[in-house]
Amino acid sequence: MLESLGHLSQLGVINPEGDPEQYRLLDQAIAFTDQALLKSYRELEKRVSEEKTGWDDDHLKPIHVHWMYTRSFFPNMPMADAVQQARDYYVGQAQTYWTDRNAYQQGLIGLALHRWKKAETTGRILASLRERAIVKPDLGRYWKPDRGWFWFQHNIEEQALLIELFAETGQERDWLDDMRTWLLKNKQTNRWHTTKATAAAVYALLVTGEEEGPESWLAQTELAEVRFPDLPSSAYEPRLETAMRSAEAGTGYYQVAWEPGEIEPGLARVRVRNKNDVPAWGGLYWQYLEDMDKVDLFEDTPLKLEKRLFKEVTGDRGPELKALDEGAVLQPGDKLIVRIELRVDRDMSYVHMKDHRASGLEPVNVLSQYKWQGALGYYESTKDAATHFFFERLPRGTYVFEYPLRAVLEGDFSNGLTTIQCMYAPEFTSHSEGMRLRID
Repeated sequence: MLESLGHLSQLGVINPEGDPEQYRLLDQAIAFTDQALLKSYRELEKRVSEEKTGWDDDHLKPIHVHWMYTRSFFPNMPMADAVQQARDYYVGQAQTYWTDRNAYQQGLIGLALHRWKKAETTGRILASLRERAIVKPDLGRYWKPDRGWFWFQHNIEEQALLIELFAETGQERDWLDDMRTWLLKNKQTNRWHTTKATAAAVYALLVTGEEEGPESWLAQTELAEVRFPDLPSSAYEPRLETAMRSAEAGTGYYQVAWEPGEIEPGLARVRVRNKNDVPAWGGLYWQYLEDMDKVDLFEDTPLKLEKRLFKEVTGDRGPELKALDEGAVLQPGDKLIVRIELRVDRDMSYVHMKDHRASGLEPVNVLSQYKWQGALGYYESTKDAATHFFFERLPRGTYVFEYPLRAVLEGDFSNGLTTIQCMYAPEFTSHSEGMRLRID
Protein backbone atom coordinates (compact mmCIF):
# COMPACT_ATOMS: atom_id res chain seq x y z
CA MET A 1 0.00 0.00 0.00
CA LEU A 2 2.85 2.39 0.81
CA GLU A 3 4.40 1.67 -2.58
CA SER A 4 1.09 2.55 -4.26
CA LEU A 5 0.98 5.83 -2.33
CA GLY A 6 4.50 6.49 -3.58
CA HIS A 7 3.35 5.95 -7.16
CA LEU A 8 0.42 8.33 -6.70
CA SER A 9 2.72 10.92 -5.16
CA GLN A 10 5.18 10.54 -8.05
CA LEU A 11 2.37 11.15 -10.55
CA GLY A 12 1.14 14.18 -8.64
CA VAL A 13 -2.22 12.60 -7.86
CA ILE A 14 -1.72 13.14 -4.13
CA ASN A 15 0.35 15.70 -2.22
CA PRO A 16 0.91 14.43 1.33
CA GLU A 17 2.98 17.44 2.36
CA GLY A 18 0.08 19.77 1.55
CA ASP A 19 -2.73 17.64 3.00
CA PRO A 20 -2.72 16.92 6.78
CA GLU A 21 -4.89 13.80 6.46
CA GLN A 22 -2.72 12.32 3.71
CA TYR A 23 0.41 13.19 5.69
CA ARG A 24 -0.93 11.45 8.81
CA LEU A 25 -1.73 8.30 6.81
CA LEU A 26 1.66 8.34 5.14
CA ASP A 27 3.51 9.01 8.41
CA GLN A 28 1.87 6.04 10.13
CA ALA A 29 2.53 3.70 7.21
CA ILE A 30 6.19 4.71 7.00
CA ALA A 31 6.62 4.34 10.77
CA PHE A 32 5.20 0.82 10.59
CA THR A 33 7.51 -0.31 7.78
CA ASP A 34 10.53 1.39 9.39
CA GLN A 35 9.93 -0.53 12.60
CA ALA A 36 9.55 -3.79 10.66
CA LEU A 37 12.94 -3.20 9.04
CA LEU A 38 14.50 -2.34 12.41
CA LYS A 39 13.05 -5.51 13.93
CA SER A 40 14.64 -7.60 11.17
CA TYR A 41 17.96 -5.83 11.71
CA ARG A 42 17.84 -6.41 15.50
CA GLU A 43 17.20 -10.13 14.95
CA LEU A 44 20.23 -10.28 12.66
CA GLU A 45 22.27 -8.37 15.25
CA LYS A 46 21.37 -10.98 17.85
CA ARG A 47 22.39 -13.87 15.60
CA VAL A 48 25.72 -12.20 14.84
CA SER A 49 26.37 -11.68 18.56
CA GLU A 50 25.69 -15.40 19.09
CA GLU A 51 28.22 -16.13 16.32
CA LYS A 52 25.62 -17.94 14.24
CA THR A 53 26.40 -15.79 11.21
CA GLY A 54 28.55 -12.83 10.16
CA TRP A 55 27.81 -9.26 9.10
CA ASP A 56 29.48 -9.79 5.73
CA ASP A 57 27.32 -12.78 4.78
CA ASP A 58 24.38 -12.31 2.39
CA HIS A 59 21.40 -11.29 4.55
CA LEU A 60 19.53 -9.28 1.89
CA LYS A 61 15.97 -10.63 1.64
CA PRO A 62 13.43 -9.62 -1.00
CA ILE A 63 11.39 -7.73 1.63
CA HIS A 64 14.45 -5.61 2.48
CA VAL A 65 14.85 -4.73 -1.21
CA HIS A 66 11.16 -3.86 -1.43
CA TRP A 67 11.44 -1.64 1.64
CA MET A 68 14.38 0.27 0.16
CA TYR A 69 12.50 0.92 -3.08
CA THR A 70 9.30 1.98 -1.31
CA ARG A 71 11.07 4.17 1.25
CA SER A 72 13.01 5.95 -1.49
CA PHE A 73 9.77 7.56 -2.69
CA PHE A 74 9.71 9.68 0.49
CA PRO A 75 13.18 11.18 1.07
CA ASN A 76 11.72 14.11 3.02
CA MET A 77 9.95 11.96 5.61
CA PRO A 78 11.99 11.73 8.86
CA MET A 79 13.95 8.55 9.63
CA ALA A 80 15.12 7.61 13.12
CA ASP A 81 18.84 7.11 13.70
CA ALA A 82 18.39 3.39 14.41
CA VAL A 83 16.41 2.93 11.20
CA GLN A 84 19.09 4.93 9.37
CA GLN A 85 21.72 2.51 10.66
CA ALA A 86 19.68 -0.48 9.47
CA ARG A 87 19.07 1.17 6.11
CA ASP A 88 22.77 1.84 5.60
CA TYR A 89 23.59 -1.80 6.36
CA TYR A 90 21.09 -3.17 3.83
CA VAL A 91 22.18 -0.60 1.25
CA GLY A 92 25.71 -1.98 1.67
CA GLN A 93 24.35 -5.49 1.28
CA ALA A 94 22.55 -4.44 -1.92
CA GLN A 95 25.74 -2.90 -3.31
CA THR A 96 27.61 -6.15 -2.67
CA TYR A 97 25.06 -8.84 -3.54
CA TRP A 98 22.87 -7.30 -6.29
CA THR A 99 24.37 -9.67 -8.87
CA ASP A 100 22.72 -12.62 -7.09
CA ARG A 101 19.22 -11.17 -7.53
CA ASN A 102 16.86 -11.42 -10.50
CA ALA A 103 16.11 -8.50 -12.82
CA TYR A 104 13.08 -7.33 -10.79
CA GLN A 105 15.03 -7.03 -7.55
CA GLN A 106 17.95 -5.45 -9.39
CA GLY A 107 15.55 -2.83 -10.72
CA LEU A 108 14.26 -2.13 -7.20
CA ILE A 109 17.82 -1.81 -5.91
CA GLY A 110 18.83 0.41 -8.82
CA LEU A 111 15.98 2.86 -8.27
CA ALA A 112 16.49 3.06 -4.51
CA LEU A 113 20.23 3.66 -4.82
CA HIS A 114 19.70 6.18 -7.60
CA ARG A 115 17.35 8.18 -5.37
CA TRP A 116 19.80 7.91 -2.49
CA LYS A 117 22.70 9.19 -4.64
CA LYS A 118 24.49 5.83 -4.97
CA ALA A 119 24.88 6.25 -8.71
CA GLU A 120 27.88 3.93 -9.14
CA THR A 121 25.98 0.76 -8.26
CA THR A 122 22.94 1.87 -10.26
CA GLY A 123 25.21 2.37 -13.28
CA ARG A 124 26.54 -1.19 -12.97
CA ILE A 125 22.99 -2.56 -12.70
CA LEU A 126 21.95 -0.67 -15.83
CA ALA A 127 24.98 -1.94 -17.73
CA SER A 128 24.17 -5.52 -16.71
CA LEU A 129 20.52 -5.17 -17.74
CA ARG A 130 21.54 -3.76 -21.10
CA GLU A 131 23.75 -6.78 -21.78
CA ARG A 132 20.97 -9.24 -20.93
CA ALA A 133 18.10 -7.55 -22.80
CA ILE A 134 16.34 -9.50 -25.56
CA VAL A 135 15.23 -7.47 -28.61
CA LYS A 136 12.78 -8.57 -31.29
CA PRO A 137 11.48 -6.20 -34.00
CA ASP A 138 7.81 -7.07 -33.52
CA LEU A 139 7.83 -7.71 -29.76
CA GLY A 140 10.07 -4.96 -28.40
CA ARG A 141 12.69 -5.23 -25.67
CA TYR A 142 12.38 -7.50 -22.63
CA TRP A 143 14.25 -9.83 -20.31
CA LYS A 144 14.11 -13.59 -19.93
CA PRO A 145 11.38 -14.23 -17.35
CA ASP A 146 12.27 -15.70 -13.97
CA ARG A 147 9.27 -18.01 -13.72
CA GLY A 148 7.89 -18.69 -10.26
CA TRP A 149 5.13 -17.85 -7.79
CA PHE A 150 6.88 -15.26 -5.63
CA TRP A 151 5.90 -11.60 -5.95
CA PHE A 152 9.29 -10.73 -7.44
CA GLN A 153 8.98 -13.35 -10.22
CA HIS A 154 6.08 -11.80 -12.15
CA ASN A 155 7.16 -10.74 -15.62
CA ILE A 156 4.63 -7.90 -16.10
CA GLU A 157 5.53 -6.17 -12.84
CA GLU A 158 9.21 -6.75 -13.64
CA GLN A 159 8.93 -5.11 -17.07
CA ALA A 160 7.00 -2.16 -15.61
CA LEU A 161 9.60 -1.69 -12.86
CA LEU A 162 12.49 -1.77 -15.35
CA ILE A 163 10.72 0.82 -17.51
CA GLU A 164 10.54 3.02 -14.41
CA LEU A 165 14.26 2.46 -13.75
CA PHE A 166 15.36 3.29 -17.29
CA ALA A 167 13.08 6.34 -17.46
CA GLU A 168 14.08 7.80 -14.10
CA THR A 169 17.78 7.41 -14.82
CA GLY A 170 17.42 9.20 -18.16
CA GLN A 171 18.11 6.37 -20.60
CA GLU A 172 17.49 6.57 -24.37
CA ARG A 173 13.96 7.02 -25.58
CA ASP A 174 14.35 4.16 -28.10
CA TRP A 175 14.99 1.76 -25.24
CA LEU A 176 11.92 2.99 -23.35
CA ASP A 177 9.69 2.79 -26.42
CA ASP A 178 10.81 -0.79 -27.10
CA MET A 179 10.17 -1.76 -23.47
CA ARG A 180 6.71 -0.21 -23.47
CA THR A 181 5.95 -1.92 -26.77
CA TRP A 182 6.64 -5.29 -25.12
CA LEU A 183 4.06 -4.51 -22.43
CA LEU A 184 1.38 -3.70 -25.00
CA LYS A 185 2.20 -6.68 -27.22
CA ASN A 186 2.12 -9.00 -24.20
CA LYS A 187 -1.34 -7.71 -23.27
CA GLN A 188 -2.47 -8.32 -26.85
CA THR A 189 -2.18 -12.11 -26.54
CA ASN A 190 -2.27 -12.76 -22.77
CA ARG A 191 -4.67 -12.45 -19.92
CA TRP A 192 -3.08 -10.71 -16.93
CA HIS A 193 -4.34 -12.58 -13.89
CA THR A 194 -3.91 -9.80 -11.32
CA THR A 195 -5.02 -6.20 -11.01
CA LYS A 196 -1.56 -5.49 -9.60
CA ALA A 197 0.01 -6.31 -12.96
CA THR A 198 -2.39 -3.98 -14.76
CA ALA A 199 -1.81 -1.18 -12.26
CA ALA A 200 1.97 -1.57 -12.60
CA ALA A 201 1.75 -1.45 -16.40
CA VAL A 202 -0.43 1.67 -16.36
CA TYR A 203 1.98 3.36 -13.97
CA ALA A 204 4.90 2.49 -16.26
CA LEU A 205 3.11 4.12 -19.21
CA LEU A 206 2.14 7.21 -17.21
CA VAL A 207 5.44 7.83 -15.48
CA THR A 208 7.66 7.75 -18.56
CA GLY A 209 6.56 10.78 -20.54
CA GLU A 210 9.05 12.92 -22.40
CA GLU A 211 8.84 16.66 -23.02
CA GLU A 212 5.23 16.35 -24.20
CA GLY A 213 4.09 15.61 -20.67
CA PRO A 214 3.49 12.56 -18.43
CA GLU A 215 0.63 11.27 -20.60
CA SER A 216 2.54 11.44 -23.89
CA TRP A 217 1.96 7.81 -24.86
CA LEU A 218 -1.71 7.89 -23.90
CA ALA A 219 -2.46 11.33 -25.31
CA GLN A 220 -1.50 10.50 -28.93
CA THR A 221 -4.77 9.15 -30.31
CA GLU A 222 -4.77 10.18 -33.98
CA LEU A 223 -5.94 7.31 -36.17
CA ALA A 224 -3.60 5.71 -38.67
CA GLU A 225 -3.94 6.75 -42.31
CA VAL A 226 -5.03 3.90 -44.59
CA ARG A 227 -4.68 4.12 -48.38
CA PHE A 228 -5.14 1.78 -51.36
CA PRO A 229 -2.59 3.10 -53.91
CA ASP A 230 -4.04 1.12 -56.83
CA LEU A 231 -7.58 2.52 -56.41
CA PRO A 232 -8.99 6.02 -56.85
CA SER A 233 -9.59 7.65 -53.46
CA SER A 234 -13.30 8.04 -54.20
CA ALA A 235 -13.62 4.22 -54.28
CA TYR A 236 -12.76 3.75 -50.62
CA GLU A 237 -12.35 7.05 -48.73
CA PRO A 238 -16.07 7.63 -47.96
CA ARG A 239 -16.38 4.17 -46.43
CA LEU A 240 -13.19 4.58 -44.39
CA GLU A 241 -14.14 8.04 -43.14
CA THR A 242 -17.56 6.80 -42.01
CA ALA A 243 -15.97 3.94 -40.06
CA MET A 244 -13.29 6.17 -38.53
CA ARG A 245 -15.86 8.63 -37.20
CA SER A 246 -17.36 5.80 -35.13
CA ALA A 247 -13.98 4.50 -33.87
CA GLU A 248 -13.99 3.23 -30.29
CA ALA A 249 -12.89 5.84 -27.77
CA GLY A 250 -9.52 5.11 -26.18
CA THR A 251 -8.50 2.21 -28.44
CA GLY A 252 -9.32 3.77 -31.82
CA TYR A 253 -10.74 0.45 -33.03
CA TYR A 254 -12.90 0.42 -36.15
CA GLN A 255 -13.81 -2.12 -38.81
CA VAL A 256 -14.51 -1.96 -42.55
CA ALA A 257 -15.79 -4.88 -44.64
CA TRP A 258 -16.09 -5.47 -48.38
CA GLU A 259 -18.65 -7.94 -49.76
CA PRO A 260 -17.59 -10.62 -52.30
CA GLY A 261 -18.90 -8.65 -55.27
CA GLU A 262 -16.83 -5.62 -54.25
CA ILE A 263 -13.48 -7.42 -54.16
CA GLU A 264 -11.13 -6.28 -56.93
CA PRO A 265 -7.37 -6.50 -57.58
CA GLY A 266 -6.81 -2.92 -56.41
CA LEU A 267 -7.55 -3.98 -52.82
CA ALA A 268 -4.49 -6.25 -52.77
CA ARG A 269 -2.05 -3.45 -51.90
CA VAL A 270 -2.53 -1.35 -48.77
CA ARG A 271 -0.44 1.51 -47.41
CA VAL A 272 -0.70 2.39 -43.70
CA ARG A 273 0.92 5.43 -42.05
CA ASN A 274 1.02 5.83 -38.28
CA LYS A 275 0.77 9.55 -37.42
CA ASN A 276 1.74 9.07 -33.77
CA ASP A 277 5.01 8.27 -32.01
CA VAL A 278 3.40 5.27 -30.30
CA PRO A 279 2.73 1.79 -31.74
CA ALA A 280 -0.47 0.97 -33.57
CA TRP A 281 -1.60 -2.29 -35.12
CA GLY A 282 -4.46 -3.77 -37.07
CA GLY A 283 -5.37 -6.66 -39.32
CA LEU A 284 -6.34 -7.25 -42.95
CA TYR A 285 -8.32 -10.44 -43.67
CA TRP A 286 -9.23 -12.07 -46.95
CA GLN A 287 -11.78 -14.85 -46.53
CA TYR A 288 -12.66 -17.28 -49.31
CA LEU A 289 -13.71 -20.90 -49.85
CA GLU A 290 -11.46 -23.66 -51.20
CA ASP A 291 -11.31 -27.46 -51.16
CA MET A 292 -9.43 -28.56 -48.07
CA ASP A 293 -6.91 -30.69 -49.90
CA LYS A 294 -5.91 -27.73 -52.11
CA VAL A 295 -5.05 -25.40 -49.24
CA ASP A 296 -1.36 -24.48 -48.92
CA LEU A 297 0.62 -24.10 -45.71
CA PHE A 298 0.19 -20.69 -44.03
CA GLU A 299 3.28 -19.42 -42.19
CA ASP A 300 2.86 -15.64 -41.96
CA THR A 301 1.80 -15.46 -38.30
CA PRO A 302 3.47 -16.12 -34.93
CA LEU A 303 1.69 -19.49 -34.96
CA LYS A 304 3.18 -22.02 -37.37
CA LEU A 305 1.72 -25.50 -37.95
CA GLU A 306 3.02 -28.54 -39.76
CA LYS A 307 0.93 -31.71 -39.94
CA ARG A 308 2.19 -35.09 -41.15
CA LEU A 309 0.70 -38.59 -41.29
CA PHE A 310 2.69 -41.75 -40.62
CA LYS A 311 1.73 -45.39 -41.16
CA GLU A 312 2.76 -47.71 -38.35
CA VAL A 313 4.34 -50.89 -39.75
CA THR A 314 6.04 -53.78 -38.01
CA GLY A 315 9.75 -54.11 -38.79
CA ASP A 316 12.65 -56.20 -37.55
CA ARG A 317 12.99 -53.92 -34.51
CA GLY A 318 9.30 -53.59 -33.75
CA PRO A 319 6.85 -50.84 -34.78
CA GLU A 320 8.22 -48.30 -37.25
CA LEU A 321 6.71 -45.13 -38.70
CA LYS A 322 6.56 -44.62 -42.46
CA ALA A 323 5.72 -41.13 -43.69
CA LEU A 324 2.69 -40.82 -46.00
CA ASP A 325 2.81 -38.49 -48.97
CA GLU A 326 0.07 -36.95 -51.13
CA GLY A 327 -2.10 -39.63 -52.73
CA ALA A 328 -0.91 -42.39 -50.41
CA VAL A 329 -2.91 -45.63 -50.59
CA LEU A 330 -3.96 -47.38 -47.37
CA GLN A 331 -5.90 -50.51 -46.50
CA PRO A 332 -8.72 -50.90 -43.96
CA GLY A 333 -7.20 -51.73 -40.58
CA ASP A 334 -3.97 -49.75 -41.10
CA LYS A 335 -2.87 -47.80 -38.06
CA LEU A 336 -1.85 -44.17 -38.61
CA ILE A 337 -0.06 -41.69 -36.37
CA VAL A 338 -0.91 -38.02 -36.71
CA ARG A 339 2.02 -35.76 -35.86
CA ILE A 340 1.41 -32.03 -35.45
CA GLU A 341 4.36 -29.69 -34.93
CA LEU A 342 3.45 -26.30 -33.48
CA ARG A 343 5.79 -23.31 -33.21
CA VAL A 344 4.81 -20.14 -31.36
CA ASP A 345 7.10 -17.12 -30.96
CA ARG A 346 5.37 -15.47 -27.98
CA ASP A 347 3.34 -16.42 -24.92
CA MET A 348 -0.40 -16.70 -25.55
CA SER A 349 -3.53 -17.30 -23.49
CA TYR A 350 -6.61 -19.31 -24.50
CA VAL A 351 -5.58 -21.03 -27.73
CA HIS A 352 -7.71 -23.56 -29.65
CA MET A 353 -6.21 -26.05 -32.12
CA LYS A 354 -8.52 -28.19 -34.25
CA ASP A 355 -7.29 -31.16 -36.29
CA HIS A 356 -9.73 -32.43 -38.94
CA ARG A 357 -9.48 -36.02 -40.13
CA ALA A 358 -10.68 -37.90 -43.18
CA SER A 359 -14.13 -39.49 -42.85
CA GLY A 360 -12.60 -42.90 -43.59
CA LEU A 361 -10.49 -42.71 -40.43
CA GLU A 362 -11.53 -43.33 -36.84
CA PRO A 363 -9.68 -42.28 -33.65
CA VAL A 364 -8.17 -44.89 -31.35
CA ASN A 365 -8.34 -42.54 -28.34
CA VAL A 366 -12.05 -41.82 -27.89
CA LEU A 367 -11.92 -40.46 -24.33
CA SER A 368 -11.41 -36.75 -23.86
CA GLN A 369 -8.91 -35.93 -21.12
CA TYR A 370 -6.47 -33.39 -19.71
CA LYS A 371 -2.86 -34.08 -20.65
CA TRP A 372 0.56 -32.85 -19.55
CA GLN A 373 3.66 -33.20 -21.73
CA GLY A 374 6.82 -31.17 -22.19
CA ALA A 375 5.83 -28.70 -19.44
CA LEU A 376 2.62 -27.95 -21.36
CA GLY A 377 -0.87 -28.67 -20.03
CA TYR A 378 -3.85 -28.93 -22.38
CA TYR A 379 -7.24 -30.59 -22.78
CA GLU A 380 -7.66 -33.01 -25.69
CA SER A 381 -11.22 -33.60 -26.87
CA THR A 382 -12.16 -36.21 -29.51
CA LYS A 383 -15.21 -35.36 -31.64
CA ASP A 384 -16.85 -36.91 -34.73
CA ALA A 385 -14.96 -34.95 -37.38
CA ALA A 386 -11.91 -33.61 -35.56
CA THR A 387 -9.73 -33.72 -32.48
CA HIS A 388 -9.61 -30.50 -30.46
CA PHE A 389 -6.78 -29.18 -28.27
CA PHE A 390 -7.49 -26.41 -25.76
CA PHE A 391 -4.62 -24.46 -24.16
CA GLU A 392 -5.31 -22.06 -21.31
CA ARG A 393 -1.69 -20.96 -21.53
CA LEU A 394 0.66 -21.57 -24.44
CA PRO A 395 4.24 -20.41 -23.69
CA ARG A 396 6.69 -19.58 -26.45
CA GLY A 397 8.38 -22.66 -27.90
CA THR A 398 8.03 -25.68 -30.18
CA TYR A 399 5.60 -28.51 -29.38
CA VAL A 400 4.86 -31.88 -30.99
CA PHE A 401 1.51 -33.67 -30.60
CA GLU A 402 0.80 -37.23 -31.71
CA TYR A 403 -2.29 -39.44 -31.60
CA PRO A 404 -3.33 -42.69 -33.40
CA LEU A 405 -6.05 -43.34 -36.02
CA ARG A 406 -7.38 -46.42 -37.85
CA ALA A 407 -8.33 -46.67 -41.52
CA VAL A 408 -11.84 -48.19 -41.56
CA LEU A 409 -13.72 -47.20 -44.77
CA GLU A 410 -12.72 -47.53 -48.42
CA GLY A 411 -12.73 -44.46 -50.64
CA ASP A 412 -10.90 -41.31 -51.74
CA PHE A 413 -10.85 -38.74 -48.94
CA SER A 414 -9.67 -35.25 -48.10
CA ASN A 415 -7.72 -35.45 -44.86
CA GLY A 416 -8.65 -31.92 -43.83
CA LEU A 417 -6.62 -29.19 -42.15
CA THR A 418 -5.21 -28.45 -38.76
CA THR A 419 -6.25 -24.95 -37.69
CA ILE A 420 -5.18 -22.92 -34.67
CA GLN A 421 -6.35 -19.58 -33.28
CA CYS A 422 -5.70 -17.50 -30.19
CA MET A 423 -9.14 -16.82 -28.72
CA TYR A 424 -7.76 -13.86 -26.73
CA ALA A 425 -6.32 -12.28 -29.90
CA PRO A 426 -8.23 -13.83 -32.84
CA GLU A 427 -6.01 -12.10 -35.40
CA PHE A 428 -3.34 -14.68 -34.56
CA THR A 429 -4.39 -17.76 -36.51
CA SER A 430 -2.83 -20.31 -38.85
CA HIS A 431 -3.45 -23.62 -40.59
CA SER A 432 -1.59 -26.54 -42.09
CA GLU A 433 -1.75 -27.66 -45.71
CA GLY A 434 -4.32 -30.15 -46.99
CA MET A 435 -3.80 -33.60 -48.56
CA ARG A 436 -5.79 -36.51 -49.93
CA LEU A 437 -5.87 -40.15 -48.84
CA ARG A 438 -7.10 -43.26 -50.62
CA ILE A 439 -8.18 -46.37 -48.76
CA ASP A 440 -8.57 -49.52 -50.94
